[in-house]
Amino acid sequence: MNQPKLLDTVALLKPVPAKQLILVEPEYASVNLPVGLVGTIVEVYDREDGNHFLIEFADSDGCEYAMATLQADGFLVLKHDLAEADRQLASVV
Repeated sequence: MNQPKLLDTVALLKPVPAKQLILVEPEYASVNLPVGLVGTIVEVYDREDGNHFLIEFADSDGCEYAMATLQADGFLVLKHDLAEADRQLASVV
């Protein structure tokens, strides 16, 4: 399977607790991020225990409100066209 990469759009597969977030907007201080929330990979960290990804979460106006560092099992990379999804499926089969 292809590794997630910088600027990929992702959706959370697991909730992210407030204590794990880097908050940009203080009014979100007690918010947990729910499964399905969409974000963007803005940094990739190569660590001994595998890659970790800094994901930025923004509202519909593009204003960032939180960031979290997650491993690839915590999110799903979203595909925007059928050809891209087909290529990824072919690499798995």
